[in-house]
Amino acid sequence: MEEIYRQNAKIVYRYLYALSKDKELAEDLTQETFLRAFLAIDSFDGSCKLSTWLCQIGKHLLYQAWEKQKREIPTSWDDPPPGSETAVHRDAAGEAIAKIELAKVLEEMNSLPPAMREVIYLRAISGLSYREIGQMLGKSENWARVTFYRGKEILLKNTIN
Repeated sequence: MEEIYRQNAKIVYRYLYALSKDKELAEDLTQETFLRAFLAIDSFDGSCKLSTWLCQIGKHLLYQAWEKQKREIPTSWDDPPPGSETAVHRDAAGEAIAKIELAKVLEEMNSLPPAMREVIYLRAISGLSYREIGQMLGKSENWARVTFYRGKEILLKNTIN
């Protein structure tokens, strides 16, 4: 289990952080995810990658946490995740422009349907394949591919105008 944790903890954390934008919650839920996975390892059937299965567990734990807090699923993300291109150090002018552009993209992402927004985050931030995204969301690989493409087209169209 320790090897599984080393190989997948960062993936699960980044995914949970991308959804929650709460570092402490993402850390706590990452730990809880691996505890639950350890207790339910017999239910892993190998039909998807282990990291996909772990992210599914984490997502369910996150939704449970939000439900306990009587908090709605967030519709905006204020900061880019650590390690993303926008988090890289830039000069002051470049950083200001990047923040304005990012704010515009994030604002436009808020107008996307939740499933489309989630597909974009899973693909762009977590780096999951379309197949893994489809499995995680209970849809087909093709659905994930088309949803990502349509969301990307909407964002491009709306941020260029």
